Amino acid sequence: MSFDLILFGGTGDLVWRKIMPALFQAFRHGSLPEGGRIVGVARDDLSDDQYRALIKSRFDNVELAKRPSEEEFSRFAALLGYLRMDLSNPADYAALAARLQQRPADVVVMYMATAPSLFTTVCEQIAAAGLNGPQTRVVLEKPLGHDLASNRAINKTVRSVLSEQQIFRIDHYLGKPSVQNLFALRFGNSLFEPLWRRETIANIQITIAEDLGVEKRGAFYDSTGALRDMVQNHALQLLCAIGMEPPINSHADAIRDEKLKVLRSLKPWTPETLGQHVVRGQYAAGTIDGEAVPGYRDEKGVAPDSRTETFVALRTEIANWRWAGVPFYIRTGKRLGSRDAHIEVNFRPAPHAIFKTSMAGSNVANRLVINLQPKDGLELHLLAQGADQRSGNHHARGTPSLAPVQLDLDFDKRFGSERVGAYERLLLDVLDGRLNLFVRSDEQEEAWRWVEPILDSWSSDSGAPRSYAAGSWGPSAASAMIARDGYCWSEEC
Repeated sequence: MSFDLILFGGTGDLVWRKIMPALFQAFRHGSLPEGGRIVGVARDDLSDDQYRALIKSRFDNVELAKRPSEEEFSRFAALLGYLRMDLSNPADYAALAARLQQRPADVVVMYMATAPSLFTTVCEQIAAAGLNGPQTRVVLEKPLGHDLASNRAINKTVRSVLSEQQIFRIDHYLGKPSVQNLFALRFGNSLFEPLWRRETIANIQITIAEDLGVEKRGAFYDSTGALRDMVQNHALQLLCAIGMEPPINSHADAIRDEKLKVLRSLKPWTPETLGQHVVRGQYAAGTIDGEAVPGYRDEKGVAPDSRTETFVALRTEIANWRWAGVPFYIRTGKRLGSRDAHIEVNFRPAPHAIFKTSMAGSNVANRLVINLQPKDGLELHLLAQGADQRSGNHHARGTPSLAPVQLDLDFDKRFGSERVGAYERLLLDVLDGRLNLFVRSDEQEEAWRWVEPILDSWSSDSGAPRSYAAGSWGPSAASAMIARDGYCWSEEC
């Protein structure tokens, strides 16, 4: 299968940090189809060779195992080309069309690695240049809009020139191997499905924590914030994967229909729940790995009086028969205690205790932890009788004692070099036309509809986000929120 992959924003941060390394790994693994061309598009005045040299230099910033050798890059570079374009100039799209027509491809992928404000312009110009034929697929990065109205406007424009089957709204969390194994755990095995419900599960926690600050993205982040950047997309997609009903098959629309039902079942916000079940924070100066780091308002590009949240914690419920009454907790933030993303499924305690346990406080005896990053795998926490019962007559001394143990499956150790990264998997799915791991427009709009009352509440609130020290786990109010239900975050139990 021949393909053309056009990277709008081809000299930008996303291309060299994520997309090019993923394409190279697919090339190294032999999974990138032959007969392909990868064309970077940007305003910079570069030749093909200069673009190849730029990409080569950027690979020095990629982790060592993913860097190409001289010989590997030489072969990969043969796929790369460059075209200078002003994305608002119709004549430049005509030049792109002429270049693509030199060798027609079976599939043409237009990847929008640009500011979201350019999505509609690019899609309209693609159509005007006749580049929206049935072989064309468009990849849209998040955030797709900044609220429900802008999201609808983008979707309306894109759908006016492309069919839904040609639109790939990417959320790279859905491409993570651990998320794929969450689907496999639920729908490929019978072990947990009978337990995956309110009768046996006490609560579910989703944590997406970063120890980094805003780095060089201060200006972008200050107009976005953690709710738009992480909750509306990544966190809600993870919640859907946990909470959805089994689809009738593995087809894209069957999966996305079930995710949509979850989003529509989320409890709507009220003034009371907005006050009690949503916490926003902003990091102040602190210490990360022994080094002093500045507060958010001292970062480059951030307004000195910024009220943008760098931390969000919230509590919600899925109002249906499977999950009624089970709290789902979501938290995400920057400059937290460590880089850690995981889902924790906490099961209810045994209905009648006949053993003593060494566990204190509100620790949960039985829990399933799905690790997303930096560790990738599953942990199953159980209670077992320890080796301290040595005399054989422990019943005479009283009730036997149980201690916590865990079964740990590390996917990196188990599968090693066979692992496929998130962007690599998703890019190959685009080339193959598989929509299973991409977000449909109605899903996206429903997610925006659900978070919009939070945004509206914050915009009308003159108060600043709660401050938390860099290197901590966020404002104390996040701990108080979950403690009101009698639970605690994993690092606090």
